Amino acid sequence: MAAPCPPPPPDPQFVLRGTQSPVHALHFWEGAQAQGHPVLFSGSQSGLVHVWSLQTRRAVATLDGHGGQCVTWLQMLPQGHQLLSQGRDLKLCLWDLAEGRNAVVDSVRLESVGFCRSSILAGGQPRWMLAVPGKGGDEVQILEMPSKTSVCALKPKADAKLGMPMCLRLWQADCNPRPLLLAGYEDGSVALWDVSEQKVCSHIACHEEPVMDLDFDSQKARGISGSAGKALAVWSLDGQQTLQVRGTHELTNPGIAEITIRPDRKILATAGWDHRIRVFHWRTMQPLAVLAFHSAAVQCVAFAADGLLAAGSKDQRISLWSLYPRA
Repeated sequence: MAAPCPPPPPDPQFVLRGTQSPVHALHFWEGAQAQGHPVLFSGSQSGLVHVWSLQTRRAVATLDGHGGQCVTWLQMLPQGHQLLSQGRDLKLCLWDLAEGRNAVVDSVRLESVGFCRSSILAGGQPRWMLAVPGKGGDEVQILEMPSKTSVCALKPKADAKLGMPMCLRLWQADCNPRPLLLAGYEDGSVALWDVSEQKVCSHIACHEEPVMDLDFDSQKARGISGSAGKALAVWSLDGQQTLQVRGTHELTNPGIAEITIRPDRKILATAGWDHRIRVFHWRTMQPLAVLAFHSAAVQCVAFAADGLLAAGSKDQRISLWSLYPRA
């Protein structure tokens, strides 16, 4: 008897249309629950940030702060009602969204026009840390916010030849308050920086092509990166702050734009240049689903706390998926 065929991948739960421009960034805001639904932000190539109600499935506001230049990164601060947006106009905007406002209350001038998204480290304190691509092509600038005080510039040694930083992830170990930065570089490597010491603790070659994005599970001390090539790399961090490649997963087609682990650390999703969203089991890296809905490159993926998955594409659509519900 032939083995039963696996069930076909599901259709999206629903689709958001109306950006009228390729979608480059997505971010859920759990703090603005409307009838139990989070709010979704999307950043478009046209420079606009759309604020979507998942209840009505319509854009309820549009934020215009990047002069028509592509929005590449969106992040809510954990306290209050403030949104960060990064654009190709060399500007990072801080928006006040309290009580229906949508005003830029501050901005940071960026030194690099590359595709590298910024990263924040923010607890409950009024002060927080921001990592942004720095000047000279290979630097990462660390700022203390909201004062915009420069903490340091993380610049690799001249003979390292890492190229530009392509993706950044600030984090802190539970047992140690020292801020750490994981950075993926143009040469295909991932480096772990000690921000306070301004030194590289560990550096590994993961990919043959530039690292396009990475995510890190601090509880398991394990991370994953995707590149312009055809492989995902899984790596770990030991107690001596040494990175080690644990394995690679070959893809059918090259090019990962974004990679994100679900908040419960059970599954992860990748945004593919080949128009596909791929879903994997995080512990085993077993492929779970290939979602072939979009008609152009998928450029961003984001999970809500309840497990809802959003994907944004060059085809100007945002698809929402309910997969493998959280236990």
